[in-house]
Order: sequence, then structure tokens, then C-alpha cells
Amino acid sequence: MSSKALVIAAVDGSDHSLRALEWARQAALRHATGLLVAHVLPDASQLYTARRQALSDPAAPETYADPVAERIRHLLAEAPELPREVHYEALTGSVPEALRVIGSEARMLVMGSRGRGGFKALLLGSNSHAVAATARCPVVVVPHVERNAEAAGPDPSADRVVLGLHTAETPDDVLDFAFTEAAARGTTVQVVSAYAIPPTPLVMVDTPFAVLTPEGLADGADAVPAEREMLRAQTERLAPFRERRPGVPVVQAAVPGDAAGRLVEASRAAALVVVGRHHPRRTVRNVAIGSVAHAVLHHAHGPVAVVPTLSDDS
Repeated sequence: MSSKALVIAAVDGSDHSLRALEWARQAALRHATGLLVAHVLPDASQLYTARRQALSDPAAPETYADPVAERIRHLLAEAPELPREVHYEALTGSVPEALRVIGSEARMLVMGSRGRGGFKALLLGSNSHAVAATARCPVVVVPHVERNAEAAGPDPSADRVVLGLHTAETPDDVLDFAFTEAAARGTTVQVVSAYAIPPTPLVMVDTPFAVLTPEGLADGADAVPAEREMLRAQTERLAPFRERRPGVPVVQAAVPGDAAGRLVEASRAAALVVVGRHHPRRTVRNVAIGSVAHAVLHHAHGPVAVVPTLSDDS
């Protein structure tokens, strides 16, 4: 099965990766595409295979036992519905590199926020971080139960897609991914952009979309004009995507302060938070991940899609 346009689920047998597998199964159904389940074999299995090939021992079993494959097949056999094609593939090499290669043309690659090696309090595993920072396709990171259990937001049943938008820097690919995902879900795109305001002695209400009223501004503060300008810039930037997807409702929010913190708060009542990987011009060939994507990956209460720059004209 070619990985082109597929949804890929990266699994290692841990409960975290199985949550990601279920998310990927539903995503493949929503987008009417195939599902590829990818498992990077553990070191012991890879060493066994290499030793057998080197020694050419005909008496040795051809493959090392892969209990993950059996568990995946059993789980998928019990699923209420499967995508049109489902395939399991065992990979060799390092986890980030193997997944980067197989996901080079995928619609998206889905994985848990940590694997078997992560300790309980770990927010984001090293492999998940490395894949999100280097993959050539969008990477969806599904948080583990401990983080998701905290997401008792005001509307936990909400199915909206939250888009973190820097109107001047976010590549078109990120907006296109958010609108495509919202269209597949039949839901709303909630656009969140942050703007800076001068320091004031005011204590702001800790809600994801709180704004300052004119009466609440300190003398000389210009937060409201800044909010107005941000909404204008949002509207201009969103116009072509709304035209392409007229059936997707859009709600805009210009918020003061820290963008990452607002997106983390918004994740409490979102099906998915979509962010760009990094600034497209400064770090397009850099393995570094942007500060907003980094913070949201570590602290979001729900799935996060990190979208790289996919096209030269973004």
C-alpha cells in the first residue's frame, strides 16, 4: 500500500499509541482514505533480523515475534467500522527517521504523545517531539489519558477545530488543513490570533477569548484598536479559504496576551487544535519547532495537528 494520501497511525503497543490508532481510524473514515498502521520494531527485533541475515542461518525463524501486530489485528477486527483499506507495516531504523520516511506523502501521521518509554508524568515523549518537528506531512499528536482527563471544559462535547493563526506568518498549508478537517467533520473553525498590549495594572479574566473593554483600559492603552486591527487582518487572510469552503462556519477571536496559553485553554473544548510548525521563512529547513507549537504540544488537553510548510508558495 502506498502511503500517499493515507492516514498513518504510528503504534508501539502502548495504550497511548492505541488511542492514536483509534483517532486515526476515525480520521481515515472521515476523509474516505486508507489507513496504514506503522510499527517501528524494537531494537531486539531489529538486531535479531540483522543477525539472521548476516549469519544466513536457515534453521532460525524468518522473523522475530511481533506481538504488537497481533494486538493491532485483534483491535481492528473488533472496530465498528474500518476504512476502505487497512494495512500493517513493521519498520526498521530509528523511530523518527522511519516515520519521517513512510509519512513523506501521507495526508497525516497520527501518534500518541508518548510511548512505552515515557514515565507517567511525561508530557511529551522524545519520539513524538522529533516526528512533529521533522515529518514532511502534518503530524497529529493525541495526548495520553492523564492529560485528556483534565479537559473538563465548559463544553467537552464540542467538535470544533481551533486554528492558531499568525496573520502575517502562518503558511497557507496550515489554514488549508484546518478548513479541510473542519469540512470533513462538518464543524466550525475557531480562529485564534493573539495581539500584544501595553502592560497595565489590570487583572485579566482567565478565559480563552477574554478581551478588554474600553471602560477597563488604563489611560493611554490601545488594546481595543489592536483587537480591531487583528480581526481585520484575520478577515482578510481567511477570505480565500472561506470562499473555497463556504459550508464551513468560521468564528474569529482576537485575544490579548500569549498565543500558546490561549490555544491550550481553547483545547479544552476542541476536537483538534491546528498550529504551524514554525516560521516558514526563517526555519523552513530547520529541525527546530516553533515556540507556540512546542508549548501547545506539551500542554494541550486534546489532539494537536502540527502542520509543516508543504508547498513552495506557502
